[in-house]
Parts: sequence; structure tokens; C-alpha cells
Amino acid sequence: MATTPATPTQETQKKLPILFTPQAITKVREIMATQDPLPAGLRIGVMGGGCSGFQYSMAFENQAGMMDKVYSFDDLKVFVDATSLMYLDGCTVDYVESVEASGFKFDNPNVKSTCGCGSSFKA
Repeated sequence: MATTPATPTQETQKKLPILFTPQAITKVREIMATQDPLPAGLRIGVMGGGCSGFQYSMAFENQAGMMDKVYSFDDLKVFVDATSLMYLDGCTVDYVESVEASGFKFDNPNVKSTCGCGSSFKA
């Protein structure tokens, strides 16, 4: 089942480096609602590690860092550091549910290969 990325707010006239599908936004908001205190937004990034060299990271944040880019998707703030942005350019974040598993899926055109478990990649 194909999903379409959510329409971003404020940055609508320029091409965004990262897109979130409506399913991903809904799931992030659902998880955020269980946090106390309520976080300001979601940080996504890329860090060294995993069996292929890089892995994705997602965490809730209370504020943006000094060097972060901040994007808004239907009022969901997403924070991305400048280094991670290089690896995430063109990436679409989706949330998928199947009989076998459910979770966030990164569709990243910069990935040259992934590991067998799918949780890390080589750029």
C-alpha cells in the first residue's frame, strides 16, 4: 500500500529534504501524547553504528539544538542536525504495520546497501 507524504506547513514553497507520511505523523503524535512532559518535537538523525556503518535514530526533544534545522509537518516539529541532514536528503519516513512487524520505515535514496536485519545502512 503506497502512502503519500504529508503536506508540510511553513516550508510549503520549497522542496524539503525530509518528508513524513500521514501515517508516520499520526504514530509519532500518538507516542508523544504518552510522554510527560509533552516533548516539543521529534529528533531524527543518522549516527555511526550497526553492521553496515550507519543507523537511524529517533528521539523526542524539548527544544531544537543550536545547529538544528527545524521542519514542521502538520504542526509536528522535526529537528535534524546538519550532519544527519546530508544523509537524510530526499528521505521519506513512513510508519508501516503488517502481520509480521510494525515500525518506522526510512525510504532513503542515499543508501547504497543495507544489512540483513535492515536496521543499518551504508551511504
